[in-house]
Amino acid sequence: MSSFLYSAVRTPFGRFNGALSGVRPDDLAAGVLTALLERAPGLDPAAVGEVVWGNANGAGEENRNVGRMAALLAGLPTSVPGTTVNRLCGSSLDAAMSGSRTIESGDAAVVVAGGVESMTRAPWVLPKPARGFPPGDLAAVSTTLGWRLVNPRMPEEWTVSLGEANERLGEKHAVSRERQDAFALRSHRLAAAAWDEGFYDDLVVPTGELERDEGVRADTSMEKLAGLGPSFRADGTITAGNASPLSDGAAALLLGSAAAADLIGLDPLARIAGRGAFALDPQDFGYAPVEAAERALARAGIGWDRVGAVELNEAFAVQSLVCVDAWGIDPEIVNTRGGAIAIGHPLGASGARVLGTLAKVLRERRERWGVAAICIGVGQGLAVVLENLDQRGTEAGA
Repeated sequence: MSSFLYSAVRTPFGRFNGALSGVRPDDLAAGVLTALLERAPGLDPAAVGEVVWGNANGAGEENRNVGRMAALLAGLPTSVPGTTVNRLCGSSLDAAMSGSRTIESGDAAVVVAGGVESMTRAPWVLPKPARGFPPGDLAAVSTTLGWRLVNPRMPEEWTVSLGEANERLGEKHAVSRERQDAFALRSHRLAAAAWDEGFYDDLVVPTGELERDEGVRADTSMEKLAGLGPSFRADGTITAGNASPLSDGAAALLLGSAAAADLIGLDPLARIAGRGAFALDPQDFGYAPVEAAERALARAGIGWDRVGAVELNEAFAVQSLVCVDAWGIDPEIVNTRGGAIAIGHPLGASGARVLGTLAKVLRERRERWGVAAICIGVGQGLAVVLENLDQRGTEAGA
């Protein structure tokens, strides 16, 4: 049995402390889940077999299981179960992969997958003291991004910051600051053009007063990017301009079996043709999508020569460039409608964003095969291969 993507929608992604900072993450999730189901008016919400939701925090207003909370807040019947997946930056892509397996196993005909993150509203946490009434101070730890309350048994090289890890990746693969800035500029220009041309109009639902991704800078330039100082090393190449920003947002996907088309009342957009996961040393996480994508392609039974579009989450420009170089593909097929450097990277939502965007890009470009991939802190990567059903039989020799 195969699984299919029927619909995709997301909020605009807001800047840290920006237009979505006043919205709780469970409300962001509920809003986008409601919008997704409104796009399938023939679907009885009680027919949803599972809500699988991604979230990287879970320490605050997500209330541990934001997937279940969002389903309840969105008014789904209490009989619809919900769960939350945490694979950090890959959480919502993992949710989609899990949902597709649920469908392929026959355990459900319809699954809602997605993810949410409010990096603005991520709380500070205090460790509990080993015993009562400690005489010293306790430091509050931010849960916004990165390692927290690190186990001292972890080797130091594993627990370097995400930025430092990617500075090392850039050194290893000799990726210059200029290449990184040029990649970032391309991301902003393509995202701005996509919005101006209406590409995102049916993929994004306005949330509050925000109608477009808040971080896109159409007026940036190589000169402006070159003027930014390094963020992680005094002599480093990674800046606030060539790395993804802290963001708030949510994204949702409607998945189903082939037979579920009658239940949903829509034709599928794409078939989930292959999935791949890979792990390596934690500090090398930026390179993990390379093998994850290779595994997904192998399971789909195709090679890179047949791939017409790639959506790779731009955690850092250097990480994205290293992956594209390793795959040996044409960079012009990657993130043709902008990427996370411009759009934003709310950790738990980004995987669903790239998958939904890929499905539309494949149809726009009339390509049959595409890859969505994402790197994940602590040394992991995920990838999914989509097949555009409209293009079956159109390839030479097919």
